Amino acid sequence: MNTPVRVMVIDDSAVVRQVLTGLLSQAPGIEVMAAVADPVLAIERLKLDWPDVIVLDVEMPRMDGITFLRMVMQQKPTPVVICSTLTDKGAKTTLEAMAAGAVAIVTKPKVGLKQFLSEAGDELVQTVKAAAKANVRRLAAGRPAPLTPVAKNTADVILPPSTARAMTQTTERVVALGTSTGGTQALEEVLTTLPRVSPGIVIVQHMPEKFTAAFAARLNTLCQITVKEAENNDRVVPGRALIAPGGRHMVLKRSGAQYFVEVVDGPLVNRHRPSVDVLFRSVAKCAGANALGVIMTGMGDDGAVGLLEMRNAGARTAAQDEDSCVVFGMPKEAIKRNAAEKVIPLGAIGQEIQRQLTL
Repeated sequence: MNTPVRVMVIDDSAVVRQVLTGLLSQAPGIEVMAAVADPVLAIERLKLDWPDVIVLDVEMPRMDGITFLRMVMQQKPTPVVICSTLTDKGAKTTLEAMAAGAVAIVTKPKVGLKQFLSEAGDELVQTVKAAAKANVRRLAAGRPAPLTPVAKNTADVILPPSTARAMTQTTERVVALGTSTGGTQALEEVLTTLPRVSPGIVIVQHMPEKFTAAFAARLNTLCQITVKEAENNDRVVPGRALIAPGGRHMVLKRSGAQYFVEVVDGPLVNRHRPSVDVLFRSVAKCAGANALGVIMTGMGDDGAVGLLEMRNAGARTAAQDEDSCVVFGMPKEAIKRNAAEKVIPLGAIGQEIQRQLTL
């Protein structure tokens, strides 16, 4: 019999603790070992027993979640899922927690917890189970976006597969990156290595709405290249990275020799919006051999089919290796499908991007 994933819930709201405990306790394979009101109480409880996963609020009395998270990562690195309210202020604070080593974000409402119970329960359960399998060594190194359940659509619901090969190679290059769990730290590590003269980059990071704008703004302060949350008709140009906004898909378009993006509504694809498969398919159709696709750390299989479509269209493709991933789900599925020409460590992805300029 499989050992259940043992979870500690830390939230100052008694109602939230009750709801989260109920959600997780009802799920097969999960045991809630403790639910406490703040990190100070959690520290006392941890002296007796240690969980497999911690579900953590970030704004609490006596000690904030980020301070507690850093203590945990120093003492005994443990997968932490941030359960945060969907606000602009909360997004910035939560991203600090992700930078400190949290593995995923699950959003909680200020009101309507019963609705949360019915709509987001599976998301929380699947995220906690995936977090339990995370590469804690990578989390401890400070290099570490949640599943949304429902029918698993393919990219067909947003745009059809290509029936024609993209135009021949040109001097304009596009780099497409797709990532999920562990991707916030991984993208930071990659993008901060790039010089100002770098190919144009389009990115899907599985992340809720509001969080992507704060994430892009934070990266923009750290990188030599410009990083922004994508808007309709944003040009894909050298020295700029565009991150798909949470809650919407992003597709690449081409007008003459120029690339730009469209941000579109639509159903979830592979249980995600934005979806890596949607972005990669559009890159295969519009850029073909002028593109590089890299699938990075993340749970699930979003992006594997799209990366294969990119490779079949003549693009260069790569997958992040298992040792440097927090969760080896997405790259593993791409490798299974023979979608990746090469498998490379996280530290080599920046070099692979720069190589596009010399092709």
